[in-house]
Amino acid sequence: MSAVPALRPEAARTLAQGAVIPAHPLALTADRTLDERRQRALTRYYLAAGAGGLAVGVHTTQFEIRDPEHALFEPVLALAAEELDAAGADMVRIAGVAGGTAQAVAEAELARSLGYDAVLVSPRVSGADERALLDRARAVGEVLPVVGFYLQTAIGGPVLDRDFWRDFASIPSVVAVKAAPFDRYRTLELVRGVAASGRADEIALYTGNDDAIVADLLSEFHVDAPDGPRTLRFVGGLLGQWAVGTRAAVAMLEDAQRAARGDVGAYHRLGRLASDMVDVNQAVFDPGNDFHGVIAGVHEMLRQQGLLEGTWCLDPAEGLSPGQAEEITRVRAAYPQLNDDAFIAENLEEWLR
Repeated sequence: MSAVPALRPEAARTLAQGAVIPAHPLALTADRTLDERRQRALTRYYLAAGAGGLAVGVHTTQFEIRDPEHALFEPVLALAAEELDAAGADMVRIAGVAGGTAQAVAEAELARSLGYDAVLVSPRVSGADERALLDRARAVGEVLPVVGFYLQTAIGGPVLDRDFWRDFASIPSVVAVKAAPFDRYRTLELVRGVAASGRADEIALYTGNDDAIVADLLSEFHVDAPDGPRTLRFVGGLLGQWAVGTRAAVAMLEDAQRAARGDVGAYHRLGRLASDMVDVNQAVFDPGNDFHGVIAGVHEMLRQQGLLEGTWCLDPAEGLSPGQAEEITRVRAAYPQLNDDAFIAENLEEWLR
């Protein structure tokens, strides 16, 4: 049996303590080719904002980067790695992997060659049942440590029960799980499954529930484990929503950590932000139109702030829904403490160099 790949000590510490991990968007030109200058600027923004990690090649980066006509998976991962290397940044580097076992393993091997610490395994695999997803995770886990991913059904994720998450968390190479079913019941099932594996102390829980960020960060989950009752928490977030307002997200996570230590003031500050954050997410993620504008919405926020030139996606059918840009303008004005406008304006020229 091959040895289980280990995280770098610094990455393991950051992941366990909790971090803001933006899901990195894809900067494109009007003809839908890679805009390298703005792609680098985005990475520089996340660095300057204090993010503890980056997730590249994930849903927010657009799964289509893998398509042969685009062939952007390696270039996009490489650009982010170059920026992190140039900055000497000790961030957790997570690469998204997709497809069946052979494709996912090959993508993990590429990520390893580029210096990534771990891989986020997409559960959106055509024709794969739970057993196949588990077998694929084991195979990928022989290459790099694995971050699990419960993807919402609205954008193609399967329903995965508690037994699946128990078995998934039992895989020795699994170091974290991102919960993004956008469903409180399914989120609880994931947490209970991780607890039932007996590896809860080795697996960091990250929220990906962009519609319930504050709720997840403040929640205590009272669950049963093989050694008795446990209390588990989400320690951070790996989020498409945190691809915007990243500096504000860092402050939010710091308050969540204070609240977990008993700081009543921090708890109340987050409570006051909870519904505001949902309002921002509703504008950006477009749930009223079945998330049609979810990626373009992230782009539009960044476009309005000057980081991106447009909202173009690789799939020409993806774009903003009617009225979505106006909604994003509204929430930027309504919640300046959540959007980083002033911080971006101050540093934009430097990041775009």
